[in-house]
Amino acid sequence: MTNPGQAKAQAKAQTKAQQCPQAQAQESAQPRAQMANRRSLTRRIWRLIPPGLRQPLGIVAALIALTWLVICLVGPSIAPYDPLAQDLPRFTPPGSVAWLGTDELGRDLLSRILAGARVTIGLSLLLVCLSMLIGSLLGLLAGFFGRWVGETIMRFTDLVLAFPTVILAMVTAAALGASLFNAVLAALVVSWPPYARVVRSIVMGLRENEFVASGRLLGFSSVRSMRVDILPNTVGPVLVMASLDIGTAALLLSGLSFLGLGAKPPTPEWGSMVSSAVAHFDKWWLGVFPGLAILTVVIAFNFIGDALRDALDPGVEKS
Repeated sequence: MTNPGQAKAQAKAQTKAQQCPQAQAQESAQPRAQMANRRSLTRRIWRLIPPGLRQPLGIVAALIALTWLVICLVGPSIAPYDPLAQDLPRFTPPGSVAWLGTDELGRDLLSRILAGARVTIGLSLLLVCLSMLIGSLLGLLAGFFGRWVGETIMRFTDLVLAFPTVILAMVTAAALGASLFNAVLAALVVSWPPYARVVRSIVMGLRENEFVASGRLLGFSSVRSMRVDILPNTVGPVLVMASLDIGTAALLLSGLSFLGLGAKPPTPEWGSMVSSAVAHFDKWWLGVFPGLAILTVVIAFNFIGDALRDALDPGVEKS
């Protein structure tokens, strides 16, 4: 016969033996649950990314655009030299002293490109934002009110569109005087009409819908109807146009600076850097590296615009 103490010890041992597999199962189930949660979170984040950016080309374009935006913020602080300093030997080819070489005044080309990113890309973003605001507002008014308001705005829009974009920008910049501020104003003159036409066409299709008409019957003002019922439905197409226009704006501003109608020396601006390289055509690095900077910005934002268009188009299947 077993004494009561041994019986209790055997019962405890059996209970622990029964609990051990359950505890082990719970411990092994916790990492599995955590892994499942991480995978589900990763899948949700992945589905939030526009389909165009999920492709290798879209990912590369997004990384390039993000890199240039970071350089706009911290470019001058990470530049190896002062972009305006003339301390290095003239026309030094790319090497250990200057990674991208030096220009005709002994200035480091890499430092000037990093500092010029804030000028070129920053002004391009400002230009696109102003064009989007002005064009969207005029298109909203023209499409909602119609009649003489819409006719006046759209005839003025057609007048601006009748002139070649680059030539009108050149004439405006030359009339205002060569400076970066005047170059942005000149580019703004020719950049807002496409937004006005697109927004007007969208508003004209929306203002006859039942949800807009019911709001007007309930006594809503015109301002409230435009702000609450119509304006949110124009955001998608306008954002797609804006993302595509960033590269166009960079090309336009760089082109004006290339022609001497934008940045003045010694301001580090990509278009003016390419212009100064024309006089020294045998020094290939003077024009190649600023040109590559412009090229990467234009291509990156164009691919991002295509991705946004695919994401905001209801006819595109989401994978």
